[in-house]
Amino acid sequence: MNRKLLKNASLCNILVKNQLSTSSQLGSVNPVDLSYNVYENNPSDELTPPVLILHGLFGSKLNWNSLSKAFHQKTKPTRKIYSIDARNHGESPHSKVHSYEHMVADLVALYKKLNIGKASVIGHSMGGRAMMLLALQYPHLVDRAVIVDISPAPGIGTNKTNIPLFLQSMKLIQVSSDHTIHQARKIADEQLSRIIDEKPLRDFLITNLVKSPDDGSFRWRINLDALERNFISGVARFPDVGKIRFEGPTLFIAGEKSDYIQQKDIPVIKQLFPNSEIRFVEGAGHWVHSEKSAEFAKLVLDFLNDINSH
Repeated sequence: MNRKLLKNASLCNILVKNQLSTSSQLGSVNPVDLSYNVYENNPSDELTPPVLILHGLFGSKLNWNSLSKAFHQKTKPTRKIYSIDARNHGESPHSKVHSYEHMVADLVALYKKLNIGKASVIGHSMGGRAMMLLALQYPHLVDRAVIVDISPAPGIGTNKTNIPLFLQSMKLIQVSSDHTIHQARKIADEQLSRIIDEKPLRDFLITNLVKSPDDGSFRWRINLDALERNFISGVARFPDVGKIRFEGPTLFIAGEKSDYIQQKDIPVIKQLFPNSEIRFVEGAGHWVHSEKSAEFAKLVLDFLNDINSH
């Protein structure tokens, strides 16, 4: 997402309205019951921690289907893989609140539900920040961590990325119920193309457009209102964690063409994750796991299988 995305420069100044401070929302953090897919066709070693995977903003557990299968088949010993939908995404419940603190509460509740004592975790972008906070606050729950193209440093992504604009634009899409899902996504793509140049990005966003089985109307699978309202305080901000650290093995994987992890972020990463290494994948952007899936999978498998790692 570090390429030029916007045609209409005047729209770049759209701001998220009605921002709420995270501290005022938190109160008592009530978890939601997260949706997940489990990959366990092969006999798994019950003594080896499973792997939990959490997607990024606008994503879903389905984005990780192929990689989840590969990780299940090629981890040694074989590991059970859980690919998870974050709150306000995919098939997980919608909520008015959205922050990393809430996402961590959701994950801890999932650990308890699945009776998981410890797991290796993988998180991309927003999901990476949630997994970082989980590891920092609940280190006894995390065996190893893979953080994909995101850092704990302030901000999120490049200043060329106008996520509030994406949310605003998606809310403006209008499609009548007499269209098929294929037709609807084509119409949505045409409408979004007036604002977003990059076709792969539009295709990614449009995967969230679904048709209601009840009345045939179209809706967004993600909770646009909650994400818009909580973006600045709940997604663009990584919480201040003070001096706590996660001492376990941690692998940061970044796209060489992305700037979600920058040189200036490395001291912060090393401070919070002293037993970490950072690997850049040549030719990859922010979605390094899909753009360079083979290279990404090898890095993750070598790390999980402890091949020349730490």
